Amino acid sequence: MRLHRLDITAFGPFGGSQRVDFDTLSAAGLFLLHGPTGAGKTSVLDAVCYALYGSVPGARQSGQGLSLRSDHADPGTRTEVRLELTVAGRRLEVTRQPPWERPKKRGSGTTLDKAQTWLRAYDPAAGAWQDLSRSHQEIGEEITQLLGMSREQFCQVVLLPQGDFARFLRADAEARARLLGRLFDTQRFADVEKRLAERRRATEARVREGDAALLADAHRMQQEAGDAMELPELAPGEPGLAEAVLGAAAVARSTARERLAVAGCRLTAAESAQAAADLALADVRELARLQHRFAEARRRAALLEERAGAHRAAQARMERGRKAETVAPALELREAAEAEHRLATAAETHARGLLPQTFADAGADGLAAAARRAAEELGGLESARRAEHRLTELVAERAGLDRQERADEDVLRESGSWLAGWDATRSGLQTRLESAQEAATRAEQLAVQREPARRRLDAARLRDRLAGDTEAARKRALASGQNALTARARWLDLKEQRLNGIAAELAAQLTDGAPCAVCGATEHPAPARRVAGHVDREAEERALAAHQRADEQRAADERRLGAVREALAAASAEAGDTSTEQLAAQTDALEQEYARARRDASGLHATREELRRAEQERERRLADRQQAEVRAASRLTRRDTLDQERAVLAEELAQARGGAGSVAARAAQLERQTALLTDAADATRAAEDSARRLKEADARLADAAYRAGFATPRDVAAALLDDAAHRELQHLLDARQSEEAAVRALLAEADTAAAAQRPPADLEAAERAAASAAGQLREAASARDAAARCCAELDRLSARAADGVRRLGPLREEYDRVARLAALTAGTSADNERRMRLESYVLAARLEQVAAAATARLHRMSSGRYTLVHSDDRTGRGRSGLGLHVVDAWTGRERDTATLSGGETFFASLALALGLADVVTDEAGGVRLDTLFIDEGFGSLDDQTLDEVLDVLDSLRERDRSVGIVSHVADLRRRIHAQLEVVKGRSGSALRGPG
Repeated sequence: MRLHRLDITAFGPFGGSQRVDFDTLSAAGLFLLHGPTGAGKTSVLDAVCYALYGSVPGARQSGQGLSLRSDHADPGTRTEVRLELTVAGRRLEVTRQPPWERPKKRGSGTTLDKAQTWLRAYDPAAGAWQDLSRSHQEIGEEITQLLGMSREQFCQVVLLPQGDFARFLRADAEARARLLGRLFDTQRFADVEKRLAERRRATEARVREGDAALLADAHRMQQEAGDAMELPELAPGEPGLAEAVLGAAAVARSTARERLAVAGCRLTAAESAQAAADLALADVRELARLQHRFAEARRRAALLEERAGAHRAAQARMERGRKAETVAPALELREAAEAEHRLATAAETHARGLLPQTFADAGADGLAAAARRAAEELGGLESARRAEHRLTELVAERAGLDRQERADEDVLRESGSWLAGWDATRSGLQTRLESAQEAATRAEQLAVQREPARRRLDAARLRDRLAGDTEAARKRALASGQNALTARARWLDLKEQRLNGIAAELAAQLTDGAPCAVCGATEHPAPARRVAGHVDREAEERALAAHQRADEQRAADERRLGAVREALAAASAEAGDTSTEQLAAQTDALEQEYARARRDASGLHATREELRRAEQERERRLADRQQAEVRAASRLTRRDTLDQERAVLAEELAQARGGAGSVAARAAQLERQTALLTDAADATRAAEDSARRLKEADARLADAAYRAGFATPRDVAAALLDDAAHRELQHLLDARQSEEAAVRALLAEADTAAAAQRPPADLEAAERAAASAAGQLREAASARDAAARCCAELDRLSARAADGVRRLGPLREEYDRVARLAALTAGTSADNERRMRLESYVLAARLEQVAAAATARLHRMSSGRYTLVHSDDRTGRGRSGLGLHVVDAWTGRERDTATLSGGETFFASLALALGLADVVTDEAGGVRLDTLFIDEGFGSLDDQTLDEVLDVLDSLRERDRSVGIVSHVADLRRRIHAQLEVVKGRSGSALRGPG
């Protein structure tokens, strides 16, 4: 963090607008903010803190809102603080205006305007300020995040207000931990502690859940076992729970098995009783069945007698149908022969219509002979078919050889053409590769020269600009010096004139009777008179004020001239005697040459890849050419063999084709002719056979009808029964016959007749006895099943409990391990002897670095006497890790920092604060503290110690850091040249210095 500019308006003791140029003050590395007591030195630091955080430090926090406004300010001027700074690589501007009671624009009285805040960031690319936010909360969060410190920490580490300089040195471990934790970002270690604690709680909850599940299984086992199982009074997480549950489960399982055995014996006895009752019930049911069977048979016999006439008519109808059925086959044969004859005649007509006219009158034998002759000719074409197929294969193979030959010729021609230019291609690629390598080497050499050339050019431009600024500053210093001399001379002249005319000024105050202030006379006979041009007191004071302003301007111009000369000397040393134009030309030429080298070297990798691909292409084309030559040699031999075989097959096929276009066409003709002749011969024979069978069927039908007793075949057809009528009639006859046989059988049964002679069976009494035995059996079976279920459920729950105990074993081990780690990192474990938390352990390492960095400066401030050391000893019952002790080299003993004197405490805590700033700056990700303020405390140092402290503070310039000392000690104004003076007056305080 580096401060650049501070603007204050109507703030604290400053009634008007004041500006502080921290860039100019910080250029010297060490600057002094001085002024009389109560002038407002600390108010400058308050303004810095208020701009960043919206509040002022320490005990002055009560001065918020309206009380921040200056009592010397004009009623129409609003209080405002604007701070420009660089933090985290960003240049920001923060503007804050507290609440303001301003005069009303209309009427009398005042109205309250709310507080306002602006945050802007400088955009180097655009060269302008960009608005970021006007929200108090957003700006506060952004500033706190960028600085990494709260307001209290900022005041303690950066501002160090008066009276609080040694707070960090004397702070307790918790306060140091909070500050160091924010500065060094050790939140991740606190997160580890939190994560381990959460994991411990999670694993503990899982262990308790497992124990709760185990207890739940135990309670369910107790519910199943009843009074056979007693559970111990243990809660989840208590030791011995698993063993107690498993032991109680084993006892319950043993008792349940005994009860199962008893229930089994009771079930066996109930089964025997139920079997006897079932046997008696079966006997009674059989008697009742036989008695009912005999009565039913008597009823059915009476019904058969009533239906005897209908039965005899059905028998006659069935007899006539049976006679007709003997003639039915002949009738069916005649109808089938007639249908067959019609179909055969139609098929013959169709088959003869497909034949040529030459076969119209041929008989079946002639057609069959012609078909045989065509089939014999077709069989002779099989070898010709194979020859034709082979000829097609030979033609295709020969065409393939021709295509392959053309492709190989293209490959040989293309490969030969490409290989002919290989030497030129390789030479060109190698030349490009060498040129790119040389360019890459040249680019690396030029890259080393670019940065020094740029620095010299920037220094030369700054030198030229400062040369003009130096001359202008020298002229202003001469002019302001001359003006100061002129103003002083005028003031002395006016003062002398006033002294010369002081008598007239005193005479103007004389009155009659009043004594003279000079001689005491009460009479004033000739009082002096004012002459023309008399100088009064007011004119003298105006001249004095003009002289003071001119002298202040002279001092400011001389300081500005010195600063410009120092900057010019530094720039001249860097740039040398070479002109800016020459340096710019050299730098441009170097940049252009570097750009050309980079551009030429950019194709190095591509050229290497192109050369590699070209070599691979050459190998591929050589292989392709060799393979094409081998294929050409084998192709010549194969082509001769194909030509010979083709000539033989062509001669054979010319004989087999005949008048057809091909063997296949000739074979198709013969196949069709053979099929048509064969079909026609078969159809002719079928027609002749069907006519003969029809004549024979007519004769057999007439003879069969006569012998069956029918006059004509038509009577046979009328007497025939269809399947449905026959089945219905036969079903009636069969049912009658079956019913008669069944009734006779029932009436003839000895058991049924004997049962009819016995008393009626009492079925209800037997069923009640059997039901009672069955109920007893069900109860015994239910008891046995309940005992079996109890055993099974106890076995299942016991197995699940045992499995849960096995699963809980690793979980308990994990919980023990995590609990030990959590307690160790939290500092509550007995193994952590110093009760140091993990975050405190890390912060202790950082504090040890801070103590080492502080010792380097404390050693110089105390002339080698004191050394700060980190201590991790415990104090009382608290935790250790963040203690600080001082080692006195004069006594060789280590003692508490509280034993230091006032001056020793001041430079010890100053060294500690500077060491803290160094470590924070060096810490990766830490905030860089480039500007520090030290408010008071130097009055407690002797001259020698003050020199040593100032030497240490002055050495901070080596790390580009500036330190502002706020003090009214007069000796510091002589030792520190860069100064900002606070001047107080009746109309408010003002600032004198840069800005």
